[in-house]
Amino acid sequence: MQPVRGCATVEHIEVVVLGSSPPSSRIHELAPEELEIYRQLEPERLPQHVAIIMDGNGRWAGQRRLQRFFGHQQGAESVQYVVETASRINLPWLTLYAFSLENNLRRPKTEVSFLMRLLKSYLVGNVRRMNDNNVRIAYIGRTGELPSEVQDTMRWAVEQTAQNTGTTLTLALNYGARCEIVDAAQAAIRKILAASDVRNLRMEDLLPLLTEESLAKELYTAHMPDPDLVIRTSGEMRISNFLLWQIAYSEIFVTERFWPDFRGQHLLEAIADYQRRERRYGGLGKDKLAPPSVCDEAFVQS
Repeated sequence: MQPVRGCATVEHIEVVVLGSSPPSSRIHELAPEELEIYRQLEPERLPQHVAIIMDGNGRWAGQRRLQRFFGHQQGAESVQYVVETASRINLPWLTLYAFSLENNLRRPKTEVSFLMRLLKSYLVGNVRRMNDNNVRIAYIGRTGELPSEVQDTMRWAVEQTAQNTGTTLTLALNYGARCEIVDAAQAAIRKILAASDVRNLRMEDLLPLLTEESLAKELYTAHMPDPDLVIRTSGEMRISNFLLWQIAYSEIFVTERFWPDFRGQHLLEAIADYQRRERRYGGLGKDKLAPPSVCDEAFVQS
C-alpha cells in the first residue's frame, strides 16, 4: 500500500450547546417492523456510538445495470432513513464513513465531482428533516481540502442544526484513519515541545509525556466516545482505514446487504446482535470495564 500524501491537521467541525435538556423518547415513531425489533432490545444497553462503513453503492447499481451515480443517490436516501431511526431510539452518536481520502485520490474525477454535488444536495435537502428529528451534524476528516462551495454548505448545515440535542450525526469526509493518527501524533508532539521550551526538559524527560491519553486527546474524535459497534455493509471483511485507533474494542457487524438497501430496521438488527455479545476488553468477561490503557504495562489477551 502506498502512503497517503500530504497529511494535514484537521479539526472536527461542530457546535456544542451546553446546558441542553435530554431528548424525549420517540419510540412511538418507529415503523412497525422496527418496533418489533426494538421491543426485543434492552434500552439501557443500547450502544452510545455506532459507526457505519457504507459500502456497496456501485455494486447495487451494477446489479441493476445502472450507472454508479444511481447507487450513490440511493445510498444518500439510506442515510436519512438510518439517521431518523437512530434519532427515534435516542442513539447519542452516529458516524458514517461517507468519503475517504482514498476515494478522493483514486476515484475518477467525474465520480468525485458527482459525490461533492450529492453531498451539497443532501445537506441542503435534509437540514429541515434533521431539525425535525433533533439531529445535530458534524464532520471529521481533511474537510479543508474539499471544494469551497461544499465547505460553505457544510458550515451552514452545522449552524442550522447546532441547537439540536438528540443524535449527533458525524460524516467522515475526505477521511483516513492513518492520516488522523499522524495528525494527532504531530499535534501531541508540538505541545510536548512547547512544554519543553518552558520547562527546559531533556529528551529523555519528554518521551514519557507522549502517552496513549495525550495522543487520543488530539484525534479528530476526541470530543466523542469510541464506537461501541461498527457496521459494514456489502459483506466485505475489512476496515478500510476507518477509525483504526477508536475501534480497538468495538464490536463489528458485517451484513451482505448493500448500503442502498440498508434501512432503520437493519440498524436495529445490528444492535440486537451487539446486545447478544459479551464485551470483555481483553479480560475474562466478569467485570464490565471500560477499555484499558495498556501501553505502560504488560498485557495478555486470552
